[in-house]
Amino acid sequence: MPKEKMTPKERWLCVLKGEIPDRVPMDYWGTKEVTEKLMKYFGCNDEISLYKKLHIDKAFQVSPKYIGPPLKEGEDFYGCRYKKVNYGTGIYKECIYYPLAKYNSIEEIEKNYTWPSPDWFDYSVVKEQIRGKEEYPICGGGSEPFLIYKNLRGQEQAYIDLIENPELVHYCLDKLYNFCYEFTLRIYEQIPFKITYSYVAEDMGSQEDLLFSIKHIREFFIPRMKKMIELIHQQGAYVFFHSDGAIRKIIPDMIEIGIDILNPIQWRCKGMDRKELKKEFGKKVTFHGAVDNQKTLPFGSKEDVKKEVIENIEILGKGGGYILAPCHNIQPITPIENIITMYEVGYECGWY
Repeated sequence: MPKEKMTPKERWLCVLKGEIPDRVPMDYWGTKEVTEKLMKYFGCNDEISLYKKLHIDKAFQVSPKYIGPPLKEGEDFYGCRYKKVNYGTGIYKECIYYPLAKYNSIEEIEKNYTWPSPDWFDYSVVKEQIRGKEEYPICGGGSEPFLIYKNLRGQEQAYIDLIENPELVHYCLDKLYNFCYEFTLRIYEQIPFKITYSYVAEDMGSQEDLLFSIKHIREFFIPRMKKMIELIHQQGAYVFFHSDGAIRKIIPDMIEIGIDILNPIQWRCKGMDRKELKKEFGKKVTFHGAVDNQKTLPFGSKEDVKKEVIENIEILGKGGGYILAPCHNIQPITPIENIITMYEVGYECGWY
């Protein structure tokens, strides 16, 4: 086995700069239950020990501490309320109260709703959060406002608003983006040039096609995303763009406004063939993900996992430009041997 010549952070940066690292970097996304299960299996007392065990080049997230107005139990600082739902294989928080659902105009919202302020957070804690993680990539800040808008208005109404009440959508997205912009900037100010990437996301795709028209994406999302992307690049960081599903049609637009990393590469979705994506966009963007966790990881055999990991390395990792990771959070139903196989094979076969 070759000897590693890079730290996880150096490995990420090498790929992001369009250079070839010692081996393919490997990231980890998993639910709390999965992480705890892995730590118990390997006898690890902390997550870094687990990542070292599996040669994972984990990106660690930093975030400020909330110090704003007191929140009710189960409520976030947007006023959305959640309850924990046990699906038998994992527990997720689901939004059950949409604070803007009862309003029909901008005037009503301005009169009755208080938008969160970046002043509600203590950003000084971020410095301590990167202590001991100097060798790992760091992520922080970013935006995913339409996800929040759906929780504020209710998912069905949020999509209806795009057509029937676009002025309201523009007003709310401006509020949400402006908050995220200032929130992100203040994180950068605490640890200048120490953040590797920031997350710029919206889930735009289903299994078969886009969830929005390209017209709506270009009207509501792209101009605001571009502003956030410009901030991130000004701070010396990279842009991690996440969108599930069949998003092939919108990838050129996202590359044009400056994304650096494309995630999660759900190759089973329509139009997301790995070879075609690599051929068309491989010189313009870094691919992140591509290990399927809808079928392969939870329901496939160890051989299925091995085959897919090798394919990803050979296709997406050819000449660099790939960070191996699951397509989304690994779910508790996933056999632990499949998770281990993913990282063991990635380590064994990912050397350049």
